[in-house]
Amino acid sequence: MKPPLPGLPDASLDGWLAHLEALHPRGSAGIELGLERVATVKSRLRQRETCPVILVGGTNGKGSTCAMLERILLTAGYRVGLYTSPHLLHYNERVRINGVAADDASLCAAFSRVEQARGDAALTYFEFGTLAAWEVFAAADLDAVILEVGLGGRLDATNVYQPACAIVTGVDLDHMDFLGADREAIGFEKAGIFRTGVPAICGDPQPPQSLIAHAAAVGARLQVLGQNFGYLRQEQQWLYWARPTGAGEIRRGGLAFPALRGGQQLANAACALAALDALHQALPVAMKDIRQGLIAVELAGRFQVLPGRPAVVLDVAHNPQAARVLAANLGDMSFHRNTWAVFGMLVDKDIDGVIDALRERVTRWLPCTLEGRRAASADSLAGRLEAKGMTVAGKFTSPAAALAWAQENAGEDDRILAFGSFLTVAAAMHALGRSA
Repeated sequence: MKPPLPGLPDASLDGWLAHLEALHPRGSAGIELGLERVATVKSRLRQRETCPVILVGGTNGKGSTCAMLERILLTAGYRVGLYTSPHLLHYNERVRINGVAADDASLCAAFSRVEQARGDAALTYFEFGTLAAWEVFAAADLDAVILEVGLGGRLDATNVYQPACAIVTGVDLDHMDFLGADREAIGFEKAGIFRTGVPAICGDPQPPQSLIAHAAAVGARLQVLGQNFGYLRQEQQWLYWARPTGAGEIRRGGLAFPALRGGQQLANAACALAALDALHQALPVAMKDIRQGLIAVELAGRFQVLPGRPAVVLDVAHNPQAARVLAANLGDMSFHRNTWAVFGMLVDKDIDGVIDALRERVTRWLPCTLEGRRAASADSLAGRLEAKGMTVAGKFTSPAAALAWAQENAGEDDRILAFGSFLTVAAAMHALGRSA
């Protein structure tokens, strides 16, 4: 049965998502950066910021930082809205109220309001979704809203909202067709979320000069990891430190490691704590809430290790920086005789850079074809792997097929890694019967 036409009160969520895909010539995967369209519709909807907004950008680590902020604030008793992208299994994952994904009815009602307000504006899938997420948040009487930047920052739809604090977790090479060919160009785009007089947290210990210069030019209150705040590893715990302007050094020791796996998570946690420090007057948080929030935080697909033998590792790493972090995390795991990699990527990513980062950690590669027109074929991935001397155990039409083959052939002392894209991890999770 075809879904009712969008705009009607009984339109289904699937119907609305189909409408969003058809609305803009580039479809759901289309990217057209710019703020004019979304700003116009925001004004028509009379959307305004009534609580602190934390805007989180960066090449990698955005999702983890958002998840930590959400969990700490929820533990402290605040009502929190979180908007992230992309989703793994269900669109509803993108819009969360108090840690729970928005229901279909709330999303459909929000989509309807955006549709009525947009006029002839051909909003992109992401722009439409961002405006709708804010409609959901506006109806929920929230104490804080956390927005994850979709791409870049300066011209991203989330940047139409005014943050009380802006975070750039790090700057590396990704989306170069849209953001520029080097870290300086990309750093400028990501620094576009900074505002005059507003705390600007940077989790890159060596940020591009363009980011530093832009922060100075707009008068943002820039704080850089390793200079103004940071962390120290201890035996079974870690310490956060900060040097606020005009005050002595703050040291918070005895912190448990975040429940999210991987060494990079301490940098993400430090960014989250720096942001909470900056917002302490509006959103005071006790140390017990920070400790409990870090222990309780969850985020699917970020170095997620599933129990059982062989071990299964899920990671959405899709650029060289993230792949290098993944490689380090794999190296920190206990011994596994072989690593079987279910490997699917999009054709516009730095595939060779990702392969190079994992070449010492993967024993047998299982390239697979993802869904969608941007997918790199299993044949093309296999060709790149073989050209680098990698062992290709087979070529597969889908991540599910590759995962099934790995499960059948891997030994109990081996591990299976599914990575390369959100689509790869989503397909693996679906095949394993897991929810996000």
